[in-house]
Amino acid sequence: MAKGKYEKWLEKDNLTRLKAWARDGLTDEQIAQNMDVGVSTLYKWKNKYREIREALKKNKEIVNAEIEESLISTMKRHTITTIQYKMVKKDKLVLDAERAKYANLYKIEHPEATKKQITIAVAEKIPVYEQIPFVKTVTEVDPNISSMIFWLKNRLPDKYRDQTFKKLNEAQARKAIAEANISEKQLKALEEADNPDNATVVVDDISKLKELRDKNADSSTKQGD
Repeated sequence: MAKGKYEKWLEKDNLTRLKAWARDGLTDEQIAQNMDVGVSTLYKWKNKYREIREALKKNKEIVNAEIEESLISTMKRHTITTIQYKMVKKDKLVLDAERAKYANLYKIEHPEATKKQITIAVAEKIPVYEQIPFVKTVTEVDPNISSMIFWLKNRLPDKYRDQTFKKLNEAQARKAIAEANISEKQLKALEEADNPDNATVVVDDISKLKELRDKNADSSTKQGD
């Protein structure tokens, strides 16, 4: 492994990539493959370098749980706390202590670093000023109706589904039943029409009707003789 290969994964853009992979639920083996290193190397880096460890500590399940918890919180009456900060210069003793502590950590993680490099790293990492809170505002927020509707429709769809779709489904069911009944009636009518016993003779002339009646009478007389 090339010396200092881990350094590129301490850069901001690559730390963002690590966070995204962890958020997507990738395993350590998959993340190591994306980083082009062995999983044992990744474990060593996680133990040794705080930035990499913190970037990977949240996995997909934790993020999903946080989002669900956040959604639930919007469905209840809750409060939002807003804090405004101001920048003040650190106490000299506190600043010196923080810089000394970070310098020691940096030496351990970067044994090849020069004194100048350590000084620059400390100056970049440990700011002279710090934020302190000076105004705190608490606001009460009503439940979010849209969130409640979304939750109920997904958790209890049979009870809270959109009534428009429910009525449409009922109408389609009634239409299908009606069409089935019509088809049965049409089929029955065709079967009756094909039966010769149900044939009907239509006579539109009275004289032809009498002639037909006389023929039937003669036929009956001959059979009697």
